[in-house]
Parts: sequence; C-alpha cells; structure tokens
Amino acid sequence: MSSGRFAPSPSGDLHIGNLRTALLAWLCARRTGRDFVIRVEDLDRVREGAEARQLADLAAIGLDWDGPVVRQSERARFYDAALASLAGRGLVFECFCTRREILEAPSAPHAPPGSYPGTCRDLTEAEREARRQDRPAALRLRSDVATFTVQDALHGTYEGVVDDFVLRRGDGAVAYNLAVVVDDAQQGIDQVVRGDDLLSSAPRQAYLASLLGSTPPSYVHVPLALNTEGKRLAKRDGAVTLAELGPQTFGLIVASLGMHGSSPRELLETFEIEQIPRDPWIFVPPA
Repeated sequence: MSSGRFAPSPSGDLHIGNLRTALLAWLCARRTGRDFVIRVEDLDRVREGAEARQLADLAAIGLDWDGPVVRQSERARFYDAALASLAGRGLVFECFCTRREILEAPSAPHAPPGSYPGTCRDLTEAEREARRQDRPAALRLRSDVATFTVQDALHGTYEGVVDDFVLRRGDGAVAYNLAVVVDDAQQGIDQVVRGDDLLSSAPRQAYLASLLGSTPPSYVHVPLALNTEGKRLAKRDGAVTLAELGPQTFGLIVASLGMHGSSPRELLETFEIEQIPRDPWIFVPPA
C-alpha cells in the first residue's frame, strides 16, 4: 500500500504551522487514496512528554493515521544495513572536517555556500589513519553527480545540488538524509508533504534513494507559516500552540488555506493539491 506521512521531531510542542503542514499531508494522502502514517524522528533532541503531546494535538484537530507510530530511535539496524550496502560498493568515505573548515574552504563553482568541497574524498589510507588520531570520522556519500532533479506538485521541476553529504556523523549518529530515505522506502512512503524549507534537500534524498534501489517519492513542499517579521514561526511569537490557541486553532488553519469546513473529513470533500497556496502564511496571533 502506498502512503503519505507526517514526521515530527519530539523536541517540543507542535505550533500552528506544524499542524497546518500535518493537515495538508493528511489531505494529500487521503485525497490520493494513500494510507497516512506517523513517524517520530527522535534521533536528535527529545523533550520528555513531547511525543505524547504532539500525537494528542494531531488527534485533537481530527487527524487519524494508519498502523502504529514508527520511531527512528528503534531502527538503527536498518540504517546500519544501508550504510554497509553503500560502503560495499565503494560509495562511502571517511571525513574528518569540522563544520567551520567546510564553510571556510573554497567551494566548487556554482555550489552554494557550505557545500562539501571534497577535502577528504581521496585521502590515502595513511592519511586517514593519521587523522583518526585527532577526531572521529563522519561518513559521507561518494556522490557521482553534481545535481539531481525532482518533481514537486507545487514547485514543478526542481534541480538541486548533490554534494558528498553526511550519512553518519562523527558522534556516531545517523544523519537525517540517510534515515529519512531508508524509512520512507521501508514504510512504502511514495508521497512526501512537508515544509518548503526542505525543498533543497529533496534532490540529495531522491538521489540516495535511487542508489539504494528505491523509487524516489513524489513531493509536495508546502509554504511555511511565518511570523510578522517574515521569519519562521516559533514559540517566541506568542500564542502559537494548540494548548495556547484552543478550539480556534483548526479554524485559523482552514482560513489560511482559503478553505471551508469544520473537520478534516469535510475539507477532503473538495480538497485538491493544486489549490494549496503558494505563498507563506504570515501568522498573527489573535488578540
């Protein structure tokens, strides 16, 4: 069965922009006959009780999901297997660069700032052994393309940079780009609806999916909710969570989408992906 998903990180409570994206992910999945699943991306920051509150908030605005909640923290063996597969094909190398060194190094022509410049790509074994004495190595993908193209329902054809991105960090934690690709493939996720701040990561993930033998999903990168200064919505912007906004939360989200309905099921009756607004939603907390 093909599926869509919502994949929050349990680092805190969901704000109204997160809930808006979750609703759109649910609508896109249900409208196209897909299952809708929840995956908790808990490899990094985890705040006690946040997952339970997030799931309760999703249910409170009328969202349901299929099957049990999946947690990335319980899936290390699958990430290790993917890494081993890539390494066995010569597609992984050790990198000893700090973030600062990468930012300060000259980048390839036309590559955005911060793109990996290939510093450790072709080190000899003796050079790698010497550098292991100074710091643990991250593992990077040995990419053989400079760009990769994906299709997005709202943004059309999008070509983005693919550098030798990190698969496992120096502290041993699996990187987001690897985990999300492995998870999506194993969960049958063939539609990814998420904030458009992640559009630039889609080419990397789609390219990695193709290397691992998976078909990249279809993408729908939706506009974010921003504060009145045009910055990403955050707790500092006042009342932004369901607990703070109360029963009006769903109505505010629906109005921001130019839709009408008192429940997700009602919205589903007339929803079309092409109708999703293209511009960010400037959220002004109600007085």
